Amino acid sequence: MARRSGTQAVTRLPRTIRLDPSDKHIFAPAADPGEWAVPGTFLFWDRPADSLSRKEAIAFRSGFLGVDSFGHSTLVAVQDARPDERAAMVDRLAAQLVVHLGAPSIDIARPAAEQEVALAESLCAGHAIGTLIALHRKRGDDGDIREQFRTLRPRDETAFSATHLMGHDRAFQFFEEEVELEDHVDLLQLRGQD
Repeated sequence: MARRSGTQAVTRLPRTIRLDPSDKHIFAPAADPGEWAVPGTFLFWDRPADSLSRKEAIAFRSGFLGVDSFGHSTLVAVQDARPDERAAMVDRLAAQLVVHLGAPSIDIARPAAEQEVALAESLCAGHAIGTLIALHRKRGDDGDIREQFRTLRPRDETAFSATHLMGHDRAFQFFEEEVELEDHVDLLQLRGQD
C-alpha cells in the first residue's frame, strides 16, 4: 500500500517494538526497539528443529528479524516509511545477508532482501499506524514452515494506558534488579568434603 505524502509515496512497514524487557531475555540477540523488521523465516530454512538452540527455537516460533541488529523481536508495529527509508532497509538487509549468511555480494543479496521487504510491506498493507503484529511459526508434517500472523489493535482507554504502551495493556510486568554474587566458590565444600 503506497500513499502520497507531499511529493513522496509513503508505504507501511513493520518496526520492532518492546513493551517490556522480556525480549532481551528470550532472544540472542534481541532487536533494538524501533528497527525496521522483516519476518526473517529464511534464517530457519534447511535447519532441522533439533539443531536449534533454545533461544533459536523461540526465535523460530515467534521472532521477527530486526534489519539493523539481526536480532529478534516478538512484536512489530505498523509505521509509515518513505521511499528512501524502504530503499535503505533493502540495502541494509542485503548487507546483513552478506555478513551473517555468506551471500557472495550485496548485489547478489539485494533481490532476496527486496523480496523479504516486500513481504513485510504486504503484512502492513491495510493496517492502521500503530497496529501490532505477532507471528507464529511451526513446521508442518511435510517439514515445510508455516507462518501465522495476528494483529493487535490499540484500545483508546485501558487500565494501564500510557504513551509507551501505545494503548496496549501488559500481561506481565518485569522488573530488573542487580544481584551481587560472591566471587569465591569452594567446590570441595559444596561436595561435602573438607
